[in-house]
This record gives sequence, C-alpha cells and structure tokens, in this order.
Amino acid sequence: MLHRKIGKRIFRPFSAFLKTEQASGIILIVCTLVSLVISNSQLGEQYIHFWHEKIGLIGFGSEFKLSIEHWINDGLMVIFFLVVGLEIKRELIKGELSSIRKATLPMVAALGGMLVPAAIYFIINKSTPTEQGWGIPMATDIAFALGILSLLGKRVPISMKVFLTALAVVDDLGAIVVIAIAYTEKVVTQKLFIALGIFTFLLICNRLKVKNIIVYLIAGGVMWYNMLQSGIHATIAGVLLAATIPMESEFGNQSPAELLEHQLHQFSSFIIMPLFALANTCIVFNINLADIYTSNLGVGIIAGLLLGKPLGIAGFSFLAIKLKLASLPSKASLQKIIGIGFLGGIGFTMSIFISILAFKTPEYQNYAKIAVLTGSLLSGMAGYLLIYRSSKKTEITMIPTEN
Repeated sequence: MLHRKIGKRIFRPFSAFLKTEQASGIILIVCTLVSLVISNSQLGEQYIHFWHEKIGLIGFGSEFKLSIEHWINDGLMVIFFLVVGLEIKRELIKGELSSIRKATLPMVAALGGMLVPAAIYFIINKSTPTEQGWGIPMATDIAFALGILSLLGKRVPISMKVFLTALAVVDDLGAIVVIAIAYTEKVVTQKLFIALGIFTFLLICNRLKVKNIIVYLIAGGVMWYNMLQSGIHATIAGVLLAATIPMESEFGNQSPAELLEHQLHQFSSFIIMPLFALANTCIVFNINLADIYTSNLGVGIIAGLLLGKPLGIAGFSFLAIKLKLASLPSKASLQKIIGIGFLGGIGFTMSIFISILAFKTPEYQNYAKIAVLTGSLLSGMAGYLLIYRSSKKTEITMIPTEN
C-alpha cells in the first residue's frame, strides 16, 4: 500500500505533464537533441547504422523487408497521418471548418502560409538541383506551434488558439496534397487501383453504416501495403482511411472516428513522433554551417519559414478582413496575428518529412534538415516574443487610471 502511494506521488507529475499541450513539443525537442548529440559522438556510426538495419517478414518464398527508418517513415507515420486525417474530418464536419463563416479566415490564412513560402523558396532555387524542395517551407508543425502558444498561458485569447489550430489543420491538408501530387516519382498502376478499390469498398461500408472499426483497420492495412507498392507515398493511405471511418454516433456515444482519434492521439504524439525525430535527425555536423546558410537550399528554407510564413498568413488574413470576406478573431490584434504567422513558420516534423521525399541525396537532406531546424527555431522565438510583447501592451492599456 505504501509502495503504491509512493508510486502515485512519483508518477502523478509526469502523468499531468503528458496531458499538457506543450508536452509533445518538449519531448520532440529532447529527442532531436539526443539524436544530434549521439550522431556526433563516438557512437554516431553505430547509431546511424541501427536506423538503416532492415527488418521484416520472410516466408512462402518471398520477403518483405524495410529499414527501421523506413518502417517509421512509411509505416508508423501512416498512423500519424490517420490521426491528422481524423482531425481534419472532425473540423470539417463539427469544428472550426464546418461552416463558411468559421472556415474563411483560417483557410485564407493557410493558403497564404503555403503559397508565399513556396514562392520565396522557388524564386531563390529556380533552375538549380534543389528546385524541387519548394514544398519544404509550406508545412506547419501543430504540436510545436500550439506548445509555444500554450507557454503564454492566459496572455493568448482562446480565439487565437482556435485560429491557429484551424489554420494548421488546413495547412496539413495542403501538405498531404503536395506529398501525393508533387513527390510521387513513378506509379505502379495495378497496385494503385487495388488500393483505390479498397478505399471504395470502405466508402461503401461507411454508406452502409458499418460501425465495426476492425473492418476499417484490416482493410486499411491492406490498402497501406498496396499504396506502398504503388509508388505513391504510403502515408496517403492513412488520410484515405480517415475519410472512410464513420463520424456519426449512436445513442450519444462517441463516433468510431472520434473514438479512434482519442485512442491514437497520445500514441501518435508520444511514441511515433519521438521515434520519427530520433530516426530522422541523425545529422553529422562534419560540414561547414556557413555553406548551408549561404546555399540556395538553406536560404530558401529559412527565408520561406521565417519570412514567408508570417507574410503569407498575416498578409492574406488582413486582405480577407479588408475585403470583408472574414472578420478578425475576438480579442485579436495586428501584432498577435503576425505572431501567429511566425509560429506557423515552425515547420519541424512535416518540413523534415517533406525534405526526405524531396531529396534522395543524403547531403541535400542534411542541408535541408539543418535549415528546417534553424528556421523553425527562429520562427518560434520571434512568434513567442511578438505575442508576449503585444499581450504586455494590452495589459498596460487595461490598467485603470486614478482620477
């Protein structure tokens, strides 16, 4: 009994921490730092080799093997994209994107936050071997962005958190489309048709009100395998699966989609994303950082995240408000919207993921990853400071004066 009480006292703070908004972001930072330190230590060679070890299934005269890194990027990341797909679906049906009035501002802001960074990158890298990396600065890491926003506590009105969340959901949808269209090299038509056939079957199950989640998960697994073999990135299977899972609930209970999202959310945040960070930030700093920061690739990514994101998000937002297509969120200000724009420049997970798809050479991948980490760090700091300072000014103006 005493041991149980002591155990509860020890683990209660840890359990409470895991429930906070910034927890997943902090864990991702720790995993990234651990990976960078080990990669540049005496254990670096063995550490990097570990992620390239191939494991899989052998039997019936055939084998299916992938490196541990690929199992994470092409396998576990499907679950991450399934959760993202379920979040998008929930927002479209029940949340902040469920009506034109609610959706206009975050959709317009997200569009600007994708187009302007991509344009900046493309202009800088046009007609160079790194031209195809234009999708890298388009992405926003919602875990980090919301984590930093939550550090500001009550200084940030709830309307701004809702705005950032809705914006990031639309941003994720844009990133998924970019991955599916722009970063697919060749397509094995037969496998793609099988995957789409399974997707159609699941849509029919949805229409027939099949609520058994096991049916969707088993069929989704088969769809993932065929999507992987088709040449289109396998993570798209997670988004397609999310689109088929029923959102309707019976007797006031959670719907299958809401239940699955709730069950997978922490697994995605605290297992999959840390593993992704550990496997994909094995960067050996045997190169001159000045070469990265002066290269077209490095400048394009950093400028896209640090300048393109706030210009696109804030610029498109105020254009929409000026044209009376949308209204400013309650208790928001010009500085806070620009601050949200900077937080949108925290690309991290999604930007690193697109970097891996955009470039096949390890040198370009490492350049891109370092630039993503740099741009994300600078964007996060700028966003935090700008929102903090604007909140301080608001507090000063609200202090009553004596007569």
